[in-house]
Amino acid sequence: MLTWQDILEFAHNGNPTPPRRVEKSPSEWQAELEQDVFYVTRLKGTERPHSSDSCTIFEPGQYACICCDNLLFDGDEKFDSGTGWPSFTQPSSVESIAYIADFSHGMQRIEAVCNVCDAHLGHVFPDGPPPSGLRYCMNAIAMKKRD
Repeated sequence: MLTWQDILEFAHNGNPTPPRRVEKSPSEWQAELEQDVFYVTRLKGTERPHSSDSCTIFEPGQYACICCDNLLFDGDEKFDSGTGWPSFTQPSSVESIAYIADFSHGMQRIEAVCNVCDAHLGHVFPDGPPPSGLRYCMNAIAMKKRD
C-alpha cells in the first residue's frame, strides 16, 4: 500500500519504471482526442467540479487512461470525497501513475500523471480515508471505465 511518504519520494526522487511508453507529439494527441480531453490531459487543465456522474457512481470495474488505456484504478478503491471529482485511495499498481511536484496557482501539490503517456490525471493529497490516507482526486474526463 502506497503512503504519502512514498508519493513524496517518487515526486522528488524519481518515479517507478512504467510498464511501457506511449509517446506522441502534441499535434498527434490533438488530432486523436476530443478538445476537452486534450485540454485536461495534455494541457494540464481541470474539469469543473461535479461535471461528471462518475463522482457518485460506485460499481465494480476498472479505470484506465483515456489516452493510452493504461490501467489506473480499481473501482474498489473509489470513494465519495465530496469534492466534485472522482477520488480513489490507491492506484491499480505502483507503476500505473507518476508523480510531479506542482507549485502552480500558489499551492504546493503533487500532480498525478499516467506513467505510460504522461497524461495529466489530477492531484493526490494526504487527506484521504484510512488506511492509506491518500486521496487521488482525478479528472473523470481523463479516464475511461472498463467493466
